[in-house]
Amino acid sequence: MDNNIKECINTALSIDGTVGVAIGDWSTGFSLGQGSLDASLFSNQKLEQAVALNSEVIKAKNRTRQELGISSPIEDILITLQNQYHLIRLCDRIEGVFFYLVMNRDKANLGLARIKLRQIEQNLHI
Repeated sequence: MDNNIKECINTALSIDGTVGVAIGDWSTGFSLGQGSLDASLFSNQKLEQAVALNSEVIKAKNRTRQELGISSPIEDILITLQNQYHLIRLCDRIEGVFFYLVMNRDKANLGLARIKLRQIEQNLHI
């Protein structure tokens, strides 16, 4: 894994409530890197699988947006579970790249997580 990607993942892992992070390429479904604070919850293998599956979510949402004639690009996709938030943040600067953040719902602040991911994205180089 590239040092810059590793640095961005480690910074994202420091966001309050975060338990797992991955950076992926949604055009291919490949993970560019991933990390977890609790491998029993989110192993690297699970995060890689999540990148592949969430790539399909992004593609489907983009098709829906286009079919509806919505020209504004997607910034985030949020999936809420009883005990977790799954935040998919599409990079503005790097086409086809996204962050996947898994957060403990009791400890997370979604607004702050979105702001911090935007800041982290500014330092991401692929």
